[in-house]
Amino acid sequence: RFETFIKKLKNDTFITLETTPQHSAKFKPIIEKIKELKLNEKIDGFSVTDSPLSKLKYSGLFGALQLQNSFNRVALATMSMRDKNIIALQSDLLGANEFNIRAILALTGDPIKLSDQNNPKGVFEGNSNLLLDIISNFNKGRDLKGKEFKEKPEKIYPFSVINSYSKNPQNLLKKMITKLEHKTIGIITQPIYSLESAKMLLNFLEEAKEKTENREVELILGFFPITKYRTAKFLSEKLPGVYVPDNWLRELEEAKKIGEEREFEVGYQMSLNILQELYRLHPKIHIMSANNFRLANDLIKSIRG
Repeated sequence: RFETFIKKLKNDTFITLETTPQHSAKFKPIIEKIKELKLNEKIDGFSVTDSPLSKLKYSGLFGALQLQNSFNRVALATMSMRDKNIIALQSDLLGANEFNIRAILALTGDPIKLSDQNNPKGVFEGNSNLLLDIISNFNKGRDLKGKEFKEKPEKIYPFSVINSYSKNPQNLLKKMITKLEHKTIGIITQPIYSLESAKMLLNFLEEAKEKTENREVELILGFFPITKYRTAKFLSEKLPGVYVPDNWLRELEEAKKIGEEREFEVGYQMSLNILQELYRLHPKIHIMSANNFRLANDLIKSIRG
């Protein structure tokens, strides 16, 4: 399963779909929606978020387990440095490993101040690079301190993320080089809405490969469809690592004045156009849709048939 997944990432078209567990004791409704649309047949794998924006959600590891068991598709389990120290992180990796959760998306984690809980404390013993180091050690049969395991874990496949925009683009190159040095095998970008941004990141990856010993890395272009002016404004103003072109904001604002239906039509068409361009440029895409699986299904069909 994992070997096929990685082979597709390196040598073929590749589409993954993000799922976001809810503030609920059940993950099954997400499984049912995916089954209803047969989305699992149109993609190569899933990802599962880990309490994004520091909001309490169902466990990403258990969500990944359910997706893999239900669809026989690899599920990237997100793990954040925000909520756990290095003991808990390694313990979770060991337990997940026996259940074949072995594709891990390493994140530093969103600021704890965004949380909906009563004054939680962020752990942040390190950033996502420390988690990549932990995984690298596991793949050598030892823990972070270097102590060998009684039973060696099965191979873990580490993924990471990077912003799709920076006022100083060289910062993106530096971060990319660092991630390669810490042995990531796949880098998922924040949502991209510009072909120029995608080309820049692809060029940065080639440059980063030349400067490190890690040549076996692929870039996966993140994409979040925008069908509302409010969403475009939020991404543009609140997420510094994302760039939404000015014309998107203008056209969506004008469409909103006409009505919700027109707003959706304009946003969907712009989203569809750029997604098709991105796929033609680099057919390795990670779709994020805040669990709007019907919208994700329409977009995936438009690029993959």
